[in-house]
Amino acid sequence: MWSFTLISLALLLAKVSAASVARTVAAGEVCEGQVTLSEYYIGQDKNVKVQHATCPEYGSKVETLESRQVDVCGNACNTSCFTPSGGGPVPNDCHVIADALRFDSQNIGALFPVSTGTNNTVVMQFATCLSFFVNQDSGPIEYCRTDWASLIDFIAPNCQATQNAHGGLCVATNQQWFAQVNHA
Repeated sequence: MWSFTLISLALLLAKVSAASVARTVAAGEVCEGQVTLSEYYIGQDKNVKVQHATCPEYGSKVETLESRQVDVCGNACNTSCFTPSGGGPVPNDCHVIADALRFDSQNIGALFPVSTGTNNTVVMQFATCLSFFVNQDSGPIEYCRTDWASLIDFIAPNCQATQNAHGGLCVATNQQWFAQVNHA
């Protein structure tokens, strides 16, 4: 009986390990097969990398009529942390991203657009911190840079090893978008 259980456990672990290997995402990317559409740097010191990306594996929704951008600033979201602990970003690195967003809010504009589709993504990275914003709606949306900055400053220090976590995300209550913070 024990040998059957051990063999079953070994087979299960082999399947889980194989699945983990098959779904590996490269460092600095948010999904397998990420395609970067544009890349530039923001902030007062131009040290935070921004990418507009798409994840072709997941496809995208395309509307037949041109949509207006929906302003989702201030919309509520539910925060959760990724468990188990270990490997989270350094909160101070994430704060650099948040400060760059605030700087751009004051110098470029409060809002940033996120294109149509379920996987149109804005990615920001500085040192150990990677944060991204995903539009899950079928139409384009606009979000506030200062709101994203506040989410980053909340998630990064509150989803760490001391909370048995390694990053986290906040999903809009209507599932229209989410913002995530994790190790780069």
